[in-house]
Amino acid sequence: MDQEKELLARAKAPTAEAMRLHPFYRGKVEISLKSPVRNSSDFAIWYTPGVAGPCEAIAGDKEQVYRYTNKGNCVAVVSDGTRVLGLGDIGPEAGLPVMEGKALLFKYLGGVDAVPLCVQAREADDLVNFVKMLQPSFGGINLEDIESPKCFDVLERLRRECSIPVWHDDQQGTALVTLAGLINALKIVRKKIDRVKIVLVGAGAANLCTARLLIAAGADPGRLIICDRKGTLHQGRGDLDEEQPHKWQMAQVTNRENLAGATAEAFRDADVAICLSQPGPATVKKEWVKQMAPGAVLFACANPIPEIWPWEAKEAGAKIVATGRSDFPNQVNNSLGFPAIFRGVLDVRATAITDGICIAAAKELAACAPEGGLNPEKILPSMDDEEIFPRVATATAMQAIAEGKARLQLGRHEIYQKAEVAIKRARRQTSLLMEHGIIPAPPDE
Repeated sequence: MDQEKELLARAKAPTAEAMRLHPFYRGKVEISLKSPVRNSSDFAIWYTPGVAGPCEAIAGDKEQVYRYTNKGNCVAVVSDGTRVLGLGDIGPEAGLPVMEGKALLFKYLGGVDAVPLCVQAREADDLVNFVKMLQPSFGGINLEDIESPKCFDVLERLRRECSIPVWHDDQQGTALVTLAGLINALKIVRKKIDRVKIVLVGAGAANLCTARLLIAAGADPGRLIICDRKGTLHQGRGDLDEEQPHKWQMAQVTNRENLAGATAEAFRDADVAICLSQPGPATVKKEWVKQMAPGAVLFACANPIPEIWPWEAKEAGAKIVATGRSDFPNQVNNSLGFPAIFRGVLDVRATAITDGICIAAAKELAACAPEGGLNPEKILPSMDDEEIFPRVATATAMQAIAEGKARLQLGRHEIYQKAEVAIKRARRQTSLLMEHGIIPAPPDE
């Protein structure tokens, strides 16, 4: 009990510090210059009349926008504020701190300039139209914190209708990093992805996309069982047909035995449980884990409290346990994925981020784990490892080229160098700003 109290207090500590420091800095990102201003005569180069030259070049060939502007390194982080973290529909203004935080991670981890854009767009059509109108100014779009099921429709339409890559991190980012962790976990327990039974607890955007990506990566769809609040998804769930079409589609291809019952029943003989549902503890019961197959793998990724405490899952027989928290082993964190994914697709001017690209990135991320990914408490690398981001960016870019989604045909070495230079530049820039007090040190408490 004392341990639980300590962990709960630790989970609240970052929020208390955030409340102290956010008003001090008044946000986390700002626009800075990348071209020199030697004196006022430079304004004639960067603005009028000199800027007319680049404008005319782009007017003659729209692809020249990548040569003369920052479009090729700029991403819009777009949200309507309808499903912010675990807070729900709190509105676009309240979602802005999250999008600024995302922009900070884009820059520091991927060397990508990201602009947070929180919009009042309640309908899917409005959000789709807004994003499509942004295409002239951005090289990619990161969708964030959009309620389900609207997020499915928005992503699917934008992937079809946009000429720049569109990504929903709550879906694809979570799925990618989860797959990376699972690749190593299965290697440790010596099981094959096409032979394991996988139960997915929670049927929101993250787990439905995870199920799709697992199937694309070789998992047997018939051995997947997805559970929502009412129990397992199966072909007898007529309530899903009209109300939840994306759940209904998954019910048609998963759960081959058509198991109808509570979530507890789905755990019986499961090799893997991927939980992206309600914060715990005790959302997942110890007795459920005890029913799993030997060498069980459990991802309990609700934040701030996992669905089951890791030590309880281990006591119940789980061989490998991952959570969404940094103070436990095996943190499943989207920040391991999206900065590198966008670094890669921007560097080859990709037009889309496909499932194949996500799988290639997941495999490279898994390969970056220490000790060859064979340590049960280190199935994923840490964000402190700078090498993972150019490596995953390179794998992403190479797969985009292989699938014919890239406008630029570059070699592996050139891609890696471009990514490494961009990321190191962003980190050095931040260090210099801190050293010179331009980014001031946090005030004492």
